Amino acid sequence: MTAHLAKDRNIIFQRARGSLKISTLCSSNSSSRLKDLYQQGSYRAIFPRPIKGNIEAVIINTAGGVAGGDHFSTTVTANDYSRISVTTQAAERIYGAADETAGSMHARLKAKQNAQLYWLPQETILYEGSRLNRTLEVEVAKNSKFLMVEPLVFGREASGENLHSCSLDDSVSIVSCGKPIYVDRVKLNGDVASTLKRSAVANGARAMASIVLVDPKAKTMIEGVRALLPASAGSSLLADNILVVRLLSPDSFGLRNILLPVLEHLTQNSVPKNWRL
Repeated sequence: MTAHLAKDRNIIFQRARGSLKISTLCSSNSSSRLKDLYQQGSYRAIFPRPIKGNIEAVIINTAGGVAGGDHFSTTVTANDYSRISVTTQAAERIYGAADETAGSMHARLKAKQNAQLYWLPQETILYEGSRLNRTLEVEVAKNSKFLMVEPLVFGREASGENLHSCSLDDSVSIVSCGKPIYVDRVKLNGDVASTLKRSAVANGARAMASIVLVDPKAKTMIEGVRALLPASAGSSLLADNILVVRLLSPDSFGLRNILLPVLEHLTQNSVPKNWRL
């Protein structure tokens, strides 16, 4: 934790900081193992028993969520021929900010030659008054496999919460062989609830997700994905090796019911255990 002096000189806010760095190697028996692990502040990682020679990392935010002024960073490198799945212990909660300062979350991921890296965090839930800047930067080798999902939930429906004051700046950049292959950005500010009601935006949906698969076999998987999607979702190929899915759902429960079968299909039933709890 670090202290931050607010504009009102009589108020000092505690700011959370967390940093996590993970890298993996492929051992002589073709199973994956940790190469390096660095964790600092309010970020920790645990490693459940591996499945099929893969490493599964679960990120834990010991601060309990992200508030204005908090900063979290994650770096994951899957070295040649190694395999790792990264998820979160639970949904990440973005709390209301006490001032105009946004919380920030930054992730840098790298899948090297013939590596496999799954970035599968659980839902990010935005609270009323929350402010979040989030970036995801990914490097994928030509012959490696990368899968990501980013589920977003706008407000706590069970509490009757609507986001009339909220700020989100969320960007994703994926490069391969030094060239960008996928760039996306979601930027919302102010009365987000009203924006989501627009038919051209979310048509009233309160939860959404993006899935991106970079895999030489992506083209062979799209028909199976489409068979699992409702009318409020769609999938397409940006190239033979890049599959993208967009999902809208009325709530987080419905979103998860859609996501889990799709992720099971794309991972050959290797979704992290936390997704099933």
